[in-house]
Order: sequence, then C-alpha cells, then structure tokens
Amino acid sequence: MSEASKKLREKRLIFYSEDIEKLDKYLNEFLKLSQAKCALLIDKEGHMVTQIGEVRDLDLDTISALVAGSFAATKEMARILGEVEFADLFHQGQKQSIQLLLIGDRTLLTVIFDKTTTVGMVRLYATEVAKKLDKLFDKASERKPRESETISKDFTASAKSRLDDLFGS
Repeated sequence: MSEASKKLREKRLIFYSEDIEKLDKYLNEFLKLSQAKCALLIDKEGHMVTQIGEVRDLDLDTISALVAGSFAATKEMARILGEVEFADLFHQGQKQSIQLLLIGDRTLLTVIFDKTTTVGMVRLYATEVAKKLDKLFDKASERKPRESETISKDFTASAKSRLDDLFGS
C-alpha cells in the first residue's frame, strides 16, 4: 500500500447516527438562513456524507464525483500558482449556482442555490456553518472506533476459511 493510501485511511472519518443528526441540524439551519436550495457534504474522494434540501431531480452520485474532481483540478491549479489549495470555489450559472467550501482537509460543503438568494448570503452563512462542521469533524477524528465497528480476528479467520472453501484454495 502506498504512503498516500495509508495517510488517506488514517484521515478517514467514521460517522455515527448522532453525527449525521448534528450535521443535518447544522445544514438545515444553514439552508433556512441562506435561502439556498440544498446543501451536500461530500468527501474529497467524491462520496456523499449527507444531503439536505431539494435534491429530488439531481443525480447526487454524479454531482458528488464531479465536485470532488473539480476540487482536485482546482487544487492542482492552486499548486501551480504557488498556493496550497483554494478552499472556496464558486460556479455561477444562468439559473443555478454552486458554492464549494473545503471543511477541514477532507470534506466539501456543496451548496446549490438559485436567484432567490445571493452568493453573499450563501458565503456568509457557509462560513459560519463551516466552523461548526469543522469542530464536529475534529471531535470525530479524535474518537476511536466503537468496539462494534471493528472486525474481530475470529470473523476474519472464518471469512478466509469460507472463501477458501468457495474458491477451492
């Protein structure tokens, strides 16, 4: 396993139901204040953490992957310009716009909004919710996995034995 893969595994967060409840609470509050349509939390690998708001017509898997790809491309542009990365991205369309904000070093707050609000409102409240989310992520990163979340050695041995039986090894 490469050094980069090891570091990524170490940085991965485990979210429990109580974490998601807090995330959703913060994002709901953010949507009310900013008047944005929806807020998504996406990890830098393109996996959805949670979503709040009007998402019924959106292909969230594709949006998540594209957001992560866009952020990765922008990070490379920043590097070329002598920056570590750009932590805040904005894409404006005729009908809808999207604001991306890096939270900590691994999660992207993705806000989709239309002309019923302004980029200034979104940015103002996104900065505030980002602080709350960052604190929550810090707590989650310091916590050890729960006993029930780890795979026991007995299970690993049993699974290996069954796979060997199945594939005739």
